[in-house]
Amino acid sequence: MNKPLRRVAVFCGLLVLALLLRVNYVQFVQADQLSNDVHNRRVAINQYAQPRGDIIVDGKAITGHTTTTGSDFKYKRTYVDGPMWAPVTGHASQAFGTTFLEGVEDKFLTGNDDRLFFNRTIDLLTGKEKQGGNVVTTLNPKAQEAAFKGLGDKKGAVVALDPGTGAILAMASTPSYDPSSIAGNSKTDEKNWVALDKKNDPDDPTQNRALRQTYPPGSTFKLVTAAAALESGAVTDVNAHTDTPKHYTLPGTTTELKNEGNIPCEKATLTVALQYSCNTVFGHVGADKVGLKGMVDEAEKFGFNEEQFVPVRADKSNFDTKMTKDQVALSSIGQFDTAATPLQMAMVASAIANDGKLMKPYMVDKLVAPNLSTIAQTNPSEMSQPLSPENAQKLQSMMETVVNSGTGTNARIDGVRVGGKTGTAQNGVDNKGTPYAWFVSYAMTDQGSPVAVAVVIEDSDANRDDISGGGLAAPVAKKVMEAVLNK
Repeated sequence: MNKPLRRVAVFCGLLVLALLLRVNYVQFVQADQLSNDVHNRRVAINQYAQPRGDIIVDGKAITGHTTTTGSDFKYKRTYVDGPMWAPVTGHASQAFGTTFLEGVEDKFLTGNDDRLFFNRTIDLLTGKEKQGGNVVTTLNPKAQEAAFKGLGDKKGAVVALDPGTGAILAMASTPSYDPSSIAGNSKTDEKNWVALDKKNDPDDPTQNRALRQTYPPGSTFKLVTAAAALESGAVTDVNAHTDTPKHYTLPGTTTELKNEGNIPCEKATLTVALQYSCNTVFGHVGADKVGLKGMVDEAEKFGFNEEQFVPVRADKSNFDTKMTKDQVALSSIGQFDTAATPLQMAMVASAIANDGKLMKPYMVDKLVAPNLSTIAQTNPSEMSQPLSPENAQKLQSMMETVVNSGTGTNARIDGVRVGGKTGTAQNGVDNKGTPYAWFVSYAMTDQGSPVAVAVVIEDSDANRDDISGGGLAAPVAKKVMEAVLNK
C-alpha cells in the first residue's frame, strides 16, 4: 500500500473509532438523560401509553382516563370536580406536562417507579398492560367542598390540617380551573391553556394560593408574637396588665402606631389585646420585650423562613432576620416584610391546638400498587415544639376569648371549643390596595382538636379593620370545621 492510501486508511479508521466511541457514549452515558429529556416526544408518548393510576380521596378516585383518537397518545387524563380539586391534583397534560401531585408522583402514577418493578415484571409475564399505582391522599371531601364553596367567586385560599398528625384535610384555591380542559394536545387544549395564562387572565386561576402565594398575615401573626412573649418569659401571666402606653411611638421614629377603632389597649392584658387585636400591645411586646432574636427564633419554630414539602413544594414564608427596632414592632403585628402562605398560618393554629407540638404537614397517606398492596405509607412526624404545653393552653384560652367575645364570633360552633384570630393585612403602595381578610382557627372536642384552619380572602368588600377577617373569612372557616366535625 502506498503512502497516500495508508494515510487515508488510518484517517478512516480513526473516524470509525470516533464513531464507535460516540455511539457507546450516547448508549451508556447519556441514555438516561436522553430518555428522560422533556423534549423527547417518546417520553410523553410512553407516559400516556397506558392509563395513569388514580389520585384517591376517601376511597374514591378524583381522576380517571379516556382513550383518544387521531393521536399517538393512547390515553388522556380526566378529572372529577376538576376546579375543586385542581390545587391538590394539579394537571397531567399531554402537551403541557404535569404539576402538583400529578407531577411529584408522576413516575408512580405512570407505573415507571422503581418500587413497582415487581408489578411490572408480573404484568409482563402474564401479558397484562402495564398499570400505574394509586396515590391515596389525606383529604376530607366534605371539608374540601366546604372550603371551595365557602370561597365561592372570591379570590382566596383555605388550608385545613389535622393538628394531631399534620394531615392536610382541605386545600382550596380560587379562582380555579378544570385540569381536564388542558389534558390533551388538541387545538382546543392549546386555546384553553393560553386563556389560563396570567397575561390573559390576571386572576391567574392556575396559581395555587394555598401553597404558592404569600400574603402579609396581618393580625393573625399576633399569635406568633404572643407565643414568643410566653416562651421567652417576657409575659408569664396573660391576664396581667402590660405596660403598653396609650400612644405607642415606633422605636427610633416619630411615627405613632395606631389601633383600629376605640378599643381598650392602654396597659391591656395579653388576653384583652388579642381579643380586640391591639396593635400597640403586640408591637410594644415584640420590639421592646421579646426583641428581634426571640421573634425570629419563635417564627422559625413555626416554619417561617423554610420551604415546606407536603410533598408538593410550598413557598417559604418570610420573617426578616435583620431589622431595626421599629421594623420589629411592625413585623410583630404581621406587617413590614412579614409574609405567609395559608399553609403556614394553618400550621401556627395547628401547633397551638396540639398543645404546642407542630406536626409536619402532608397530604399523601400512602402509595398503592395496582394489586392494592401498600408500597409506601406516610407516618406522622413531629416538626418542632414552638410552645410548651402550658403556654399553648394559655394561648388556646386567649384564642377562645376571641371567638366567644372578640372579633371572631362568626366562627362559634355550639358545643365545641373554637379558638381563632381575625386579621386584615394592609396591601399595596402606601396601603392603598384592597386589604386581605384572614381568619385562623381550630375546633376542640373532648378527644382533642380534629382540625385547624387558615382562610385568606382577597376581596373588594373587605373593610380596613380586623372585623373584616371575622366577617368574610371566619364564616368559611366555620363551615370547614363543621364539615370535619360532622364527618
